[in-house]
Amino acid sequence: MGRIPSSYLINRLITLGLTIWIAATLIWIIPRLSPIDPAEVALGRMAAGAGAVEGADAILEELRRQMGIDQPLLVQYFKYLGGVLVFDFGLSTATFPTPVSSLIMQALPWTLGLMILSLIITFVIGNLLGALMVWDRSPNLVKVAIPAAMVFTSIPPILSGLLLMWIFSAQLRWFPLTGAYGLNVEPGWSWDFAQSVMYHGFLPALSIVVVTFGFWALGMRGLMITVQGEDYVKLAEAKGLRPRYILYRYMIRNAILPQITAFALKIGLLVAGQVLVERIFAYNGMGKLLYDAILDQDFPVIQGISYVIILMTAVSVFLVDLVYPFIDPRIRHERA
Repeated sequence: MGRIPSSYLINRLITLGLTIWIAATLIWIIPRLSPIDPAEVALGRMAAGAGAVEGADAILEELRRQMGIDQPLLVQYFKYLGGVLVFDFGLSTATFPTPVSSLIMQALPWTLGLMILSLIITFVIGNLLGALMVWDRSPNLVKVAIPAAMVFTSIPPILSGLLLMWIFSAQLRWFPLTGAYGLNVEPGWSWDFAQSVMYHGFLPALSIVVVTFGFWALGMRGLMITVQGEDYVKLAEAKGLRPRYILYRYMIRNAILPQITAFALKIGLLVAGQVLVERIFAYNGMGKLLYDAILDQDFPVIQGISYVIILMTAVSVFLVDLVYPFIDPRIRHERA
């Protein structure tokens, strides 16, 4: 297997940099196609809370200066690129003058926790169930129950969340309706706080797991059908190896590789899918922050969140590309 060739690593880093640069440029261009002036939005919020604003023109000019939108577009663009390198996305118009980076840093840990938990659970369960659907030695009950359970995958996450809230919160009262942790718990690095976070995050994570595990199960089922007829599987069976060993070592291990790539690509889609789930559970993650920013026409926050999602997805794909040969020794890093 050997080490990763430096030329290959440089090539992948250049591709990663170009991907992030193009995405960041598009994120900067698209809001500027809108006729909405963020300074006017911020001034409108000030006027809504205080009535008539004296010296509105001067205040509007100062707001534009603070937001950096009073400068030529080319200057704005290069200042924006310099800012995103250090995760400086400017000031929020809805909560002016709060920095966008502060809002994202407050919400990011909650989203990462919920995303990682739900993604790992759905990846493991979905691929395992997909493999069992094809395996000859699986009980007939399993082969019938798994496709029946996939009915839930056609339900939007927001509806599954509402259903779970009604069953487990309103009726059984096993879990809280909303919130990321208990009001009587002090946030910090303590076991009580960790327990409260896991307790409050169970239903939001479950509402995502229920509707997404079918994606992995169906994908794994198709890959297992392909692998099942391969010569190395037939040879393993002819050697008299244990069926469970063949299932794991020869079938699942070879079929799982495309799913690992999909795992990296799914990160950005999952964050977008969590928007309404976090909103209905009042879970203080990036999904809720993005939802509120859209309602408030807070373009700097929308830009910042979009950039972070794209960055996470691009870096995940980059890392998966590097570790692929360590997962499957048959794959080698080609010389760039």
